[in-house]
Amino acid sequence: MIGPISLGKMTLEVVSDGTWRLDGGMMFGIVPKVLWERVAPADEKNRILMGLNCLLVRTGRHIILIDTGLGEVRDEKFRQIYAPDRPRPLLQQLADRGLSPEDIDIVINTHLHFDHAGNNTRRHQGRLLPTFPRARYIVQRGEYEHANAPNERDRASYRPVTWEPLQESGQLELIEGDREIVPGVRVVRVRGHNRDLQIVFLHSEGRTVVFWSDLIPMTPHVQKPWIAALDHYPLETLEQKNRLLPQAVREGWLCVFYHDPQISIGHIIEVDGRFHVLPLEGG
Repeated sequence: MIGPISLGKMTLEVVSDGTWRLDGGMMFGIVPKVLWERVAPADEKNRILMGLNCLLVRTGRHIILIDTGLGEVRDEKFRQIYAPDRPRPLLQQLADRGLSPEDIDIVINTHLHFDHAGNNTRRHQGRLLPTFPRARYIVQRGEYEHANAPNERDRASYRPVTWEPLQESGQLELIEGDREIVPGVRVVRVRGHNRDLQIVFLHSEGRTVVFWSDLIPMTPHVQKPWIAALDHYPLETLEQKNRLLPQAVREGWLCVFYHDPQISIGHIIEVDGRFHVLPLEGG
């Protein structure tokens, strides 16, 4: 795992909540298996390995966590389906960096799917409590509303235990559309994976980092047609990629790939009309 990265006045670190496995066809949609298995080999159940790469941001005034991983899993059926592997889960990763849950000021959930919001809450003495007791949890209002009334297609992606305790504690902050959360940290709503996904931009001293979340979940997804079957609005995912990928190349954005198990962070380049990722050393 790559060490701390300086972004002007900010310091960034990828903090992993481990890995899990998901059906490769779900992640690559119309792309034939003969192509995607070259970059993401499948196991005997057709599952590929996926990362859970959260981002820790220190602005100098705030400590921010972007997405919270999978969280504690006690259900044996879930383990058999998804094979989570969390040798040093998120809270231990934070402790390794001298941080307790009380030190986190802001949590940004790009959306509320269980693999992005799993550590939002924790069980303590039989009660479900916010994991980060001082934090504001930032969520798009439209995503929160959908999570509370999902359809048959994505009901399994949501676990109310990851947000209901936040609502009860008053820590859930619902926003609508693009918003600067604190100076230099901005969320942008992008329709594609779902209706109200928000990606996160960090700006400082002329440099930019983007946390793609599930708009571009893994490095192979920088290829425009490589769009997950899970996306509710795949043509809008394509539209967003057509708009943002050339800008990422042109402006030299440093990119965080939430689900890539090998390359968590790097730069996107274009060679002969195709996009590729150059990882940071150790990233």
